[in-house]
Amino acid sequence: MLRSDLIQFVKNTEKMVLPGKVGPLFQRAEMLSKLPLKFQKFIIERGSKNDPFIGFIVEPYSFFLSYEITNREEAEKHLPPDYELVPCAMFDGTEPKFCGILGAFNVHTSVFWGSRIELYVIAENKKTGLLSWIICDYESNTISYDPGKGFSGASTKHSVITTSYAGEVIVDIESEESSNKIALTADYESGAKKVPLNQRLWVEGNLSVDYGGDHEGEDSIPFGLIFDPREMAHGTKIPLEQTQINHNTFGQNMFAAEPFEVLCFPFAQHFLTTSFPIVSEIKNEGDLVDAIKKFNEKVG
Repeated sequence: MLRSDLIQFVKNTEKMVLPGKVGPLFQRAEMLSKLPLKFQKFIIERGSKNDPFIGFIVEPYSFFLSYEITNREEAEKHLPPDYELVPCAMFDGTEPKFCGILGAFNVHTSVFWGSRIELYVIAENKKTGLLSWIICDYESNTISYDPGKGFSGASTKHSVITTSYAGEVIVDIESEESSNKIALTADYESGAKKVPLNQRLWVEGNLSVDYGGDHEGEDSIPFGLIFDPREMAHGTKIPLEQTQINHNTFGQNMFAAEPFEVLCFPFAQHFLTTSFPIVSEIKNEGDLVDAIKKFNEKVG
């Protein structure tokens, strides 16, 4: 794919996010959260029938911690049917382990704007063979939607995901509704380096995302993102000793005490996704390239 195709895709996804429209949609989602779940699903499916796609832009310095799963029985409780744990790692060259990943990022989309922290268990879909990110918990300072609970408002007491002049990522998030909280500081300049990413996890895995645990609905289906795979080619690997985790309760009953990999993306990442989960026909990098070209041609 030409570099010009990527630039056009970046522009087109950003153009879909209009602050003047996000506000009213935010209020509508809060109202929908009061309705029974089946009515919520009916309304969003009907409203998205003509064009379900939304722009989803993860802002620079998104941050990820990879933890070895030490309690596989507990982790498997979070998996939907037809998934099994498989060893994996975020970076090429790291020994694969049964793992979960904690991702913290600021995001602006066609329907909401704010910060999120998501807890994933990495598994393989036994029906499709695709490596998959299973979202089993999350917190956010803005609206959310998942098949199990429908729409919900902000869940955090506070949610800080930012950077400092000293080259640090600063994360401080605490839930208003649960015991989830994390506070850390990571130096992305001292000893950090650009490292190739595990392409099966970052490309194939983002073509198969699903919900588990309490967020899984009876009719949950895996969904995929549309993105330029070159945005997943490399990431900044931060040395473990340059990451100070003051406390973290996410995944504490199934993860090792300390992460075995730390990653930061110092650039924005641009996705097309849907306002509610839809099965994707995209199965590989070639399909992604074709989808981007079709989207660019449609938008102009």
